[in-house]
Amino acid sequence: MPEAYIIDAVRTPIGRKKGSLAEVHPADLGAHPIKALVERTGIDANLVDDVVWGCCDTIGPQAGDIGRTVWLCAGMPQHVPGTTIDRQCGSSQQALHFAAQGVMSGTQDLVVAGGSQAMNAIPISAAMFAGEQYGFGDPFTGSVAWRERYGDGLLNQINSAEMIAAKWGISREEMEAFALASHQRAQAATDAGWFAGEIAPLNGLAHDETIRASTTLEGLASLRTVQESGVITAGVASQNCDGAAALLVASERAVKEHNLKPRARVHHISVRADDPVWMLTAPIPATQHALKKAGMTVADIDLFECNEAFASVPMAWMKELGIPHEKVNVNGGAIALGHPLGATGARLMTTLLNSLERTGGRYGLQTMCEGGGQANVTIIERL
Repeated sequence: MPEAYIIDAVRTPIGRKKGSLAEVHPADLGAHPIKALVERTGIDANLVDDVVWGCCDTIGPQAGDIGRTVWLCAGMPQHVPGTTIDRQCGSSQQALHFAAQGVMSGTQDLVVAGGSQAMNAIPISAAMFAGEQYGFGDPFTGSVAWRERYGDGLLNQINSAEMIAAKWGISREEMEAFALASHQRAQAATDAGWFAGEIAPLNGLAHDETIRASTTLEGLASLRTVQESGVITAGVASQNCDGAAALLVASERAVKEHNLKPRARVHHISVRADDPVWMLTAPIPATQHALKKAGMTVADIDLFECNEAFASVPMAWMKELGIPHEKVNVNGGAIALGHPLGATGARLMTTLLNSLERTGGRYGLQTMCEGGGQANVTIIERL
């Protein structure tokens, strides 16, 4: 089968709630890393076959196939099409998969994959993620077939995160220690300049403004739980924010014809699903499936990125699969860096690629929980 290569990856800084990117139009937000990607790679944009873009809640300024809009707002050629993918939190990771599949099928040679999310502009994103008024269950509990299969309870991610913490015996104190480590790692990476090569400054912002370097265990312990008898607080959950990221995926033919230098090879792509009521557990069976299909073990993977939607998600995943925290989210995760839903998959891959190059690792694995009880898994090989 033909290979798919990642030529480059770039992202915006992550803007916090009501922060520096809050007033940036979603189309301009997504256009920014595309412009930076074309400039960095020196590729002739006329040669791009397609733009595959992740975004959730495509309403208002994110409506109308924003995958097409961001390309045009980046000033790129009109004849290049674009499409928008919604696999919930995994949207831009799925965009990368579709881009790789297009190249591996032999039907495409150059594809831009990525995603964006303006959670300040579309606050429904935050409500849906927290399972509030627009909780995941709302569109389904009116269905007779859904109620017969899954009951009529409101599904939301807070409930799921609580269920996971209880099943895997993860205490609030353990989650708060994990959250503190996320902020500390992200701040250390920022101070060391490890993010500088992957960020294209925007709107005067050159760093992620979601990191709280002053976080302490005492401060986290003082936060109120979301549910009265629960253990999940805002401190152990990912942040609402704005961001975008883009990658260039190329075939071997394109690499040779255009003298491109690949940074990584797509080694494996897959997606699996689990119980939608539990919703956030799918990274566990999805990672097991991916490693088996790839003929690999946990020990073969040098670095992991598992999205920190809630601390209990990667913690249960690590516990179940025997993955050491020292290999996971080494530059911090979404608790510190934020989770701009449609962009996070591409952001994680951008960070994973840079981390492998910095540490000299060979294989990296990325996964994340997604609405509906789904999870994508991508394994790349650094070149």
